[in-house]
Parts: sequence; C-alpha cells; structure tokens
Amino acid sequence: MTSRPGSGDRAVVRRAGESALLVETGSLEVSHRLDALLRERRPAGVTEIVPGPATVLVVAPGADPAALRARLSLLLGTARDAAPAPSGARGTVTVPVVYDGPDLADVAELSGLPVREVVERHTGVELVVGWLGFAPGFAYLTGLDPALHVPRLSTPRTSVPAGAVAIAGPYSAVYPAASPGGWRLLGRSSLTVWDTAADPPALLTPGTRVRFRAVRG
Repeated sequence: MTSRPGSGDRAVVRRAGESALLVETGSLEVSHRLDALLRERRPAGVTEIVPGPATVLVVAPGADPAALRARLSLLLGTARDAAPAPSGARGTVTVPVVYDGPDLADVAELSGLPVREVVERHTGVELVVGWLGFAPGFAYLTGLDPALHVPRLSTPRTSVPAGAVAIAGPYSAVYPAASPGGWRLLGRSSLTVWDTAADPPALLTPGTRVRFRAVRG
C-alpha cells in the first residue's frame, strides 16, 4: 500500500541529519523511478539526490521539511505505481576494456574458470548502474554474472588508476579517478566516466545500462 501524507508516511520518509530526508523505497527499481521523478520535477530547495539500493536521500538545506516530506510521499506513490521503464530507457553505455588487469588470473582461479571465459562472462551481460558511492562518479554496476562474484582483496591497494575496471562481490565498476581500492582489477578503459566540466559530471548515472567490450591494448 502506498503511503500518503498524514497516513503513515513517516514510516517511509525519515529525517536524515539537519537538512535531508531519507525515502525508503523498498527496492532498487523504485529508487531509480523516484530518482528520475525528482530530477524531472525537482522540489524547491533540493540540492542533491542520492539513490541507493532501497532508499533515496534528498538533501534540501533550508526547505520546509513538512512540505518536502509531503511532496516526497506523493512522488514515492507515483514511483511505486509506475510501470517498469522499458529496457534501455536511460540509454546504454559501452565501455571498451583492455583485459590485462593484475587480478585477472586470480579471478580466474577463484571462479574456477579459464581467463578467456572470465572475459567472456564479464562482457556477455548487460549491467545496470544501481547507485553512486565510495567516491564521486563511482558507479556500482549490478547484474554481474554470479560465476564472477569474488571477494575483495584482503589488503586494499593504496592507489588504483582512473579507468581501472574491477569486480567485487556481486558488483562491477570503473574507477572514475585514482584512489585507494580493494576491488579486483580485470583491466583498464580509456573511457572517461567522471568529468567535472560535464553536466552531469558522472557518465554512469543510476539506471543507465552498461556493456563491457574487450579491445586490444
């Protein structure tokens, strides 16, 4: 049942710190729908929208919390009732990858697959950006082949280069900038996924579909 203002909406729209509200969507799909609705019909005062696996954080310094809560409850109802977006509604980004990463052989050993099949399974599925986190532009890609679900490194690297293509657990990612990291590196891409001069700066936004394509180095 969709929550409406004055009828239990406080159970799904909560205060989060001084200037934000956290909307409990219950699923990644509804988070993506609510994220899209908020960007199309951005309420007054909203400065940041951060979708997650089952929540959407809405940052709105100076906004009227009661009015914003009511607005979010209505939009959540719309997001829950909406039909699923057609495949590719937000477009598909193809990421070229040179599969020569330092952890490729280890992933093959952990998964019990030959290196060639690791690459084939990584390029053989369409993934979806679930949410951004860890660092600006760092997109968690969902839908990874279960055979490639391997643990993070026991000791993270002090520096991973921008463009590194990695996997950890059920997710894959492209490092948007050089940073420490514990994901297992399969290869590298020349594609820029974070550009502060672009609008939006993140190429891989929640709901975007992604395919990896093997290329020669």
